[in-house]
Amino acid sequence: MSTVTDTDARADTDAQEDTDAQADTDAQTETDDPTEIIRLVNGLSCDLPASSPLAKLLRSQRTWVGPDAKERLRILRAAKSVAIVGASPNAARSSYFVGTYLQQSSDYRLYFVNPNADEILGEKAYPDLASLPEVPDIVVVFRRGSDIPSVVDQVVAAGAKTIWVQLGIWNEEAAYDAEAEGLTVVMDRCIKVEHARFHGGLHLLGFDTGQITSRRTLR
Repeated sequence: MSTVTDTDARADTDAQEDTDAQADTDAQTETDDPTEIIRLVNGLSCDLPASSPLAKLLRSQRTWVGPDAKERLRILRAAKSVAIVGASPNAARSSYFVGTYLQQSSDYRLYFVNPNADEILGEKAYPDLASLPEVPDIVVVFRRGSDIPSVVDQVVAAGAKTIWVQLGIWNEEAAYDAEAEGLTVVMDRCIKVEHARFHGGLHLLGFDTGQITSRRTLR
């Protein structure tokens, strides 16, 4: 027959206290977990603990929808000036290709914004949007997704009306915030591809059509 000693009893008590303490800690942590409003695909929103698996899953899904093709065409047709934030003098960078295309295939007044460059594609480079000689109609952005909120602030401060975030760059919260500030937002789309396909030089999927036409394309 086994005998329960005082040491065993104390061990059991200590273990139970540790379990209770951990439960209290877990409960407190759950209570202290900050919540955030998550937008759903149907346009509704809900308040969830920020670190919950469901919040993380919903946060990864895209709910923001930008201008459709007709509206993007209207934006491009109405614009007279374009500023490229994050423009690079490096010929291997995508911003360089886009700048080259817009120089050669559009009538936009083009401005390059890069505080670390003096000249890009033969044009003066500006340190920021505030330094431009005019307020651009479209601000094209080649920056990391995490940088987009600060760029939105700069666009608003400069008085520009449209921010166009390049293909592969996504910050949904920044898109909603920019629209709340009155900006027109295009995101995760290449302005070169959009301009080219709207003007007869590119297939919907981005392939060069090789199209030869006597019709005068819109610039």
